[in-house]
Amino acid sequence: MPRIGLFGALLASTTLLAGASQAGVDKEAAPLRVLFVGNSFTKSNDLPATVARLAAASGRHELQHRTVAYSGFRLGDHWNLGTARTALESGDWDVVVMQDVPSSLAEDQEHLRIWTSRFADLARAADTRPALLTVWPSLERRSTLSDVIASHRLAAQAAGADLIPAAEAVQAAWRCGLHKSVYSRDLVHPSPLGTYVAALVVYGAVHSAPVRSRRLYPVGESPRTARLLQAAAATALGHLPPPRHRCG
Repeated sequence: MPRIGLFGALLASTTLLAGASQAGVDKEAAPLRVLFVGNSFTKSNDLPATVARLAAASGRHELQHRTVAYSGFRLGDHWNLGTARTALESGDWDVVVMQDVPSSLAEDQEHLRIWTSRFADLARAADTRPALLTVWPSLERRSTLSDVIASHRLAAQAAGADLIPAAEAVQAAWRCGLHKSVYSRDLVHPSPLGTYVAALVVYGAVHSAPVRSRRLYPVGESPRTARLLQAAAATALGHLPPPRHRCG
């Protein structure tokens, strides 16, 4: 299957798997409600919908979601516009997943810390768990990945927010040679596989669930690639040690 068809195939397959696995779900369990606030990274390949379908395929609680995301937006832009704040203040959400730019430069790091903290305070006031999603830089700027990871980790710590370490998963995947496969044609935004690995990390973080399962394999990719990406997500979440030379 051509790579461009992967996302649609993933959605179709997880929907089928969800139906097969619903018998294992507690029918009385309340759905997990997640608000996503971000930009084109979150919108690419519909990250929130992918997370929801992974949760359904695993037989976990239903994940209900809303996305407030605009191309080029940062968390400060969202705060000033007000749409995300209004959604968060409603108290309708269990978790808010915040997403900003890679933030490797000093001024970007300061912005990330300030606005992550403001949204996190607002989230707690609304009895919502704040979480910061770590994104990764463009392929051209991949040498800044360690700075991006450190910036997001410090911002999450300062805000008292959970860290969703998608960039760490990509770092683990890069160690196994999966560089260009996580990028779309513009080498900036995530490809369907990039969205898949980010969704694995978000799913594992918000559900506190394992991310290594054949049920979660993306259709159209080799079992080896699926295993590598799931292992990368598990490594980022602290479920596995760094792969080092184990990339088979």
